[in-house]
Amino acid sequence: MAKLVLTIIELLRQLLERQALRRIDQGSLSEDQIEQLGLTLMRLEEKMLELKLIFGLEEEELNIDLGPLGKLL
Repeated sequence: MAKLVLTIIELLRQLLERQALRRIDQGSLSEDQIEQLGLTLMRLEEKMLELKLIFGLEEEELNIDLGPLGKLL
């Protein structure tokens, strides 16, 4: 169950990161917002590393094979 939950969290983290980069490129964020967003994404990535260690999971294990659709991440 932990593997599935961490996979979903990692998918959401990657989507949020991509959206943040788009907003930065568009210039729709202030310097303070960019700073806060960067810190938040770094903390989330650190927490994901911690959780993967706790549950004994590797990055590759979170990339679920969806059969004909390919890999999730």
